[in-house]
Amino acid sequence: MPPSSGRNLPSHQEPVVGATVQYVVDTLTMQIMGGDYGLDERLPSERQMAQDLAVARNTVREALDLLEGRGLIRRRAGSGSFVTYDPKGQSEALAPVAAETGPLQLQVVRGILEPEMVRLAIINMPPRAIEALGETLSQMEAVQTEAADFVRLEEEFHRQIAAGTGNPLLIACYNLVIDARRQSFRAAMYRRHLTPNRIATYQRGYNALFNAIAARDIEEATEFMKLTLIEDQKLLMQEL
Repeated sequence: MPPSSGRNLPSHQEPVVGATVQYVVDTLTMQIMGGDYGLDERLPSERQMAQDLAVARNTVREALDLLEGRGLIRRRAGSGSFVTYDPKGQSEALAPVAAETGPLQLQVVRGILEPEMVRLAIINMPPRAIEALGETLSQMEAVQTEAADFVRLEEEFHRQIAAGTGNPLLIACYNLVIDARRQSFRAAMYRRHLTPNRIATYQRGYNALFNAIAARDIEEATEFMKLTLIEDQKLLMQEL
């Protein structure tokens, strides 16, 4: 074994952060990736974000450090924090993969990711993130007939669960899954099958899923994800 130089080697791993910092990171990540803040747009001041998120300013500062390390923002002394995440560049890079992914291939990947995703989210989601998930659920439950609105909110619900894992790589992978789900075959499938009665059925199911997440019931939540995949598979087989 070579002798030690006595110096610590640099580490590329992020430090372990507290639940409140993770909540701020997850919230800002969703806002940036969801398009609330565009490329080169300035984020609100640390004071404003601390007020909006009901956290301390040093918590916001620590979260911004992590986002800068992930390449989502850059910070300019005296000017603030600016978004560097380019959704157009990301979409152009990932679009061929999503376009080339067939419906059965998509189902396989969802079967791998979604049950584990909800398990990790239950372990890692702070209470504020669960509250935000509940707000999205309330919007989903208000939809009665508009399939497009329901699909959009369903995507946001799943995106929040992905963000709740606190795993940037898993979040990026699931964004690609969402891109693949938006392909024409699935859009057409929803137009034909997402009737008001089916929307109501899904709303009851997502209510049960949210309750399981809020109760930190991993078994119940993962079982729901598996059953949802089976139902989607049945619809898909009617189309093929």
